[in-house]
Amino acid sequence: MSQTQVLARKWRPRNFSELAGQDHIVKAITHSLEQNRLHHAYLFTGTRGVGKTTIARILAKALNCETGVTSTPCGECPACVAIDKGSFVDLVELDAASNTQVDSMRELLESACYAPTAARYKVYLIDEVHMLSRAAFNAMLKTLEEPPEHVKFILATTDPQKIPITVLSRCLQFNLKQIPPPLIAAHLENILSQEQVTSDVASLRLLARAAQGSMRDALSLLDQAIAYGNGVVEEADVRAMLGVIDQEYLYDLLEALAEKDGAKILLIADEMEVRSLSFDTALQDLATILHRLALAQIAPQAIDETLPERERIFALAKRFTSEDVQLFYQIALHGRSDLNLAPDEYAGFTMTLMRMLAFIPDQMFPGEISKNSGENGNSARESVQVMNQAKDNSRSIQKKESEVSSSPNKDWLAAVNQLKLNGMAKMLAQHCEARHFSADQVELCVPEIHKYLLEKTYQDKLKAALEHYFEKPVKVVFSIGSITGMTSAVMQDREKQAKQSETIAAIEADPFVRELVENFDAKLIVSSIKPIED
Repeated sequence: MSQTQVLARKWRPRNFSELAGQDHIVKAITHSLEQNRLHHAYLFTGTRGVGKTTIARILAKALNCETGVTSTPCGECPACVAIDKGSFVDLVELDAASNTQVDSMRELLESACYAPTAARYKVYLIDEVHMLSRAAFNAMLKTLEEPPEHVKFILATTDPQKIPITVLSRCLQFNLKQIPPPLIAAHLENILSQEQVTSDVASLRLLARAAQGSMRDALSLLDQAIAYGNGVVEEADVRAMLGVIDQEYLYDLLEALAEKDGAKILLIADEMEVRSLSFDTALQDLATILHRLALAQIAPQAIDETLPERERIFALAKRFTSEDVQLFYQIALHGRSDLNLAPDEYAGFTMTLMRMLAFIPDQMFPGEISKNSGENGNSARESVQVMNQAKDNSRSIQKKESEVSSSPNKDWLAAVNQLKLNGMAKMLAQHCEARHFSADQVELCVPEIHKYLLEKTYQDKLKAALEHYFEKPVKVVFSIGSITGMTSAVMQDREKQAKQSETIAAIEADPFVRELVENFDAKLIVSSIKPIED
């Protein structure tokens, strides 16, 4: 039975033109081959799976192709075919990770003095060369500096810092870059089209990002995705395979953050926990989205036009200041690094989100003063205006309360504070307006913005509290619509704002405070003022 070859081996580039993402290397080597300016030792450095060994083998073919030294080996002559198969006698490959000792190096160098068996050059390819021992490096120094004319050394490593400087100085060094995700996705799409495998753009983007710049990793993940999807590569399957967070959760979190809606943030986090999603990955992806928001604010043209979430990114970018986005980005990074220190991942994730919420600047209260020398004379008059405004706000609230007292909502508002509720069920009660309130039936309306509170669990708790209040079974009907009167939450918020305004006005009108502002150019930070609780 024939065995299917893995994609990473099947689609390994056979010549320089097939290499992806390493144009700077290809250009330099191609020119040197065309001009016959050959070095005796090459060093390729870079992370895993970016093409170090692949370039080394193509270079070996270019040096030994029967058509002559060329930048475009034919791929058909015995030398090219044997190198592709890994059976070329004059291409000696050594895995330094398995042969670290000096004896292996001495054995290799002893064979270097002999002429090639069937090729133009004898090529020694030493992979992961940084793993060699100090003695092995010392043994190869002389040969590496003045090798026989028929010998070429090609070294490859993922950690060039561990290679002695005496070895580095004897090599022509090339640094391979990590391959950008768009280039990886395009390469995967090309392979799938030739493999006749159906795929979508979103799934390839996910695979490209998960590969982290490594083409080999991308092809291995693609193999896994094809098997997982039974011959089809789709976004939902790839997300499930990789454990990738559904971006909808993260965009919903940012929208809740823009609305300063802590309850909604916790609801989304709870749903993510129920689905056993990785909070570490969630914070990583959240930082990525925040980076895109920053780009949308500063350089809109940098946002890829083919990005499915492009419109949503621009919409969110308008809801935050650039300072907020930068702050949230830092909080997300620190939250992710502190995740392993938290009691559990859920606690660490939600604390990170609450930290973002806590650091959103409060809305500026009426009467905030930022005095300079040209404004000192107006401070007293402005303070009086602020006090008058605060009184007007208080009278407005009293008027609203009198309107409520004459409506059917009055009994409901009186009952809300007596209901034995807490948490989300209490929030549901506070954001409801009663359309009908009696011992037999209660009809409650919830505004559209708070419809997420209508979870069955919270409805059941509110119904149980009402039955305890009336001491009998009660029919409770919930609906979603516009609020015509006032809810308990609105009343509490307005009372709090009025009290805050009065407190600020009183401090600004204080003679000592006015003297500090006028004579010492002081600035009153109103966000630090809190009324004394009764």
